[in-house]
Amino acid sequence: MRWRTVVLAGALTLGSTACGTAAADPGVRTIHIRIHYSAFDPEMIAARPGETIRFVLENTDPIDHEFIVGDETVQLIHEEGTEAHHAPRPGEISVPAGETHVTTYTFPAGRGALIFGCHLPGHYDYGMRGTIQVR
Repeated sequence: MRWRTVVLAGALTLGSTACGTAAADPGVRTIHIRIHYSAFDPEMIAARPGETIRFVLENTDPIDHEFIVGDETVQLIHEEGTEAHHAPRPGEISVPAGETHVTTYTFPAGRGALIFGCHLPGHYDYGMRGTIQVR
């Protein structure tokens, strides 16, 4: 009976990891961001230099969005770029309509503020962006 319990627990852990729902690292802070009516909620976040944040992005809109973290230069590159879909990279992810996706980002020292935004056509100009104060 004890052997079955161990195998079942191991199977549940493996299943959770494979599906991307394993428990978050206890040293990583999680922030849930809801995307609704082409806006991020919350629009302002605080982070400490060197801190790693796990962003859980819930897109409740009927259209796709993306979440790009970076300074003004990064935002400009994405606004003028042609990348229609973002493979998961730290701080860059596409979030299809009705889905929830996760990205993790470690904030560098020496940055006063960063921006997160969506650069699908017209979204950033519409105001789909937020601020991250790093201090």
